[in-house]
Amino acid sequence: MMARLPFARLLSLAARQLLRDARAGELRVLFFALLVAVAASTAIGYFGARLNGAMLLRATEFLGADLILEGSSPARAEQVEEGKRLQLKHAQIVIFSSVIATDAGIQLSSIKAVDDAYPLRGELKSAADLYQTEQAGSGPRPGEAWAEARLFPAVDLKVGDDIDVGSKPLKLTRVLTYEPDRAGNFYSLTPRVMINLQDLAATGVVQPGSRVSYREMWSGPPEALAAYRKAIEPTLEPHQEIKDARDGSQQIGGALGKAERYLNMASLVAVLLAGVAVALSASRFAARRFDASALLRCLGLSRGETMTLFSLQLAIIGLLASLSGALLGWLAQLGLFALLQNLLPAAVPPGGLLPALAGMGTGLVALAGFALPPLAALGRVPPLRVLRRDMLPIPASSWLVYGAALFALGLIMWRLSLDLVLTFALLGGGVVAALILGSLLLLALNSLRRLLAGASLPWRLGLGQLLRYPLAAAGQSLAFGLILLSMGLIALLRGELLDTWQNQLPKDAPNYFVLNVLPSEKENFAQTLSKLSTHSAPLYPVVPGRLTSINGEPVGNFVTKDSRGENATRRDLSLTWAADLPEGNTLTAGNWWKALPASGQSDATPGVSIETKLAESLKIKLGDRL
Repeated sequence: MMARLPFARLLSLAARQLLRDARAGELRVLFFALLVAVAASTAIGYFGARLNGAMLLRATEFLGADLILEGSSPARAEQVEEGKRLQLKHAQIVIFSSVIATDAGIQLSSIKAVDDAYPLRGELKSAADLYQTEQAGSGPRPGEAWAEARLFPAVDLKVGDDIDVGSKPLKLTRVLTYEPDRAGNFYSLTPRVMINLQDLAATGVVQPGSRVSYREMWSGPPEALAAYRKAIEPTLEPHQEIKDARDGSQQIGGALGKAERYLNMASLVAVLLAGVAVALSASRFAARRFDASALLRCLGLSRGETMTLFSLQLAIIGLLASLSGALLGWLAQLGLFALLQNLLPAAVPPGGLLPALAGMGTGLVALAGFALPPLAALGRVPPLRVLRRDMLPIPASSWLVYGAALFALGLIMWRLSLDLVLTFALLGGGVVAALILGSLLLLALNSLRRLLAGASLPWRLGLGQLLRYPLAAAGQSLAFGLILLSMGLIALLRGELLDTWQNQLPKDAPNYFVLNVLPSEKENFAQTLSKLSTHSAPLYPVVPGRLTSINGEPVGNFVTKDSRGENATRRDLSLTWAADLPEGNTLTAGNWWKALPASGQSDATPGVSIETKLAESLKIKLGDRL
């Protein structure tokens, strides 16, 4: 009895046989099929990962930092020390409202006191005077103040004038043009004045009971930021909130996620096509090695060693094709970003190794699912085939062949979509379509057999091969039919995706918004607007207000720490009023009021309507008293 060959010896033998058979057609088909599948998956993976990274980087610039601890009181010393212990970069800002007074008038302004480290992300920009070129740099020095351009005409200021912020006189030295962390603050109606944090105490504005926002800003490696967040969250007080870029980019991420899933589904077509090519070439690969398998069995190799030998050959092909495909996919995404450079952010971070590893994994899973079942026949070749060429191995179970392919396909679908419902829906729909199309193909072949009975010889010879092996012919036709069906589905989804994005906004959605129109300017503004536009929206009054109680109970009893309502209870809500339901608004429950109830009636309490999602978060229902 022959001793078992060591693994290194089997690997060497597999490599030598593979080099000898490298010119075989089925090996080339197998190699290039995997190459295309891995390249497509890797390219789309890199594209999505780098776009996500660019979006997240841009979002951190909108915050001015990677992580922010915000509260209405200063952070406790241990909360700040924890960040410094983790060697995170730190900046501190304080925001409050105050009045800027000059001889020409007074103006309510938003005062922002910053330290020398601000901002940690993005750029702070200012100009030497009105309408001059802006420059990036650090904030104002002690004794200086910067102001937005709209403050200058409001109180007749110019650069070099002195202003009083509380009890502290400051010199106005520059025009503030851009703050990275103010982007998207739609309802910031008051002009900004920026001062140095060292001057804050001297202003005397911040007193007990003042409405102030304290922000501790942090930036650093993702691991350190995650550790800081994990350590700080249990210590947060009711007025404190910790947030990063992911907390504010769900809408952008949702749109990008839909596009990325669509691209992944498109790459699935390439994987399906590669899978069919792998299955066909692997069947040919196995059939051409029946004699070699029988000879190896006669020379003393066990069934397991024979299977290991040919599996190693397949693994070598898979690894070489996967490595080459990953490199090709990486180059392809570089070309894609070069073509789209005018449409994408200037700074796009690298994608790392994960997309390449995921693409290689996709190729190897496809190889295992589609190629191993045909290869299993090599382990069942009888040694007697050396003498009798008609001896064939027992065919593999159909359940094994199709089950392995479906399992591999399901894994790939889940990896590309990360959605179990979508994965099962696609698999289920594919199986149903395969059964229906397969039955129709077999019926068509049986009908063709009857039609060819009286046909001429060329027709009978040309189509006789299909009729001699109807299951194989139906299987191959079905495989390519499903691929064409998938390509048609992808083309249909492309149109649906674009239509969905376009339909998210109505055709007459406004693209300009006007805020802070004074009552004395209302009529003139409305007349001017009516001349410029045939359909102009009415002006609505907006005043700030706070929700304090629901049915006599403090509103804090109705919210959880991570709910949308919890944030709404800690800030001003925008209150407005109207006699009729405004255009574009829809009632989801209740009725619009017709008139205020007269005093002395059984219920003279005025009615109020509330935004649906906020009502759901605060568990407000019809009949509640706010």
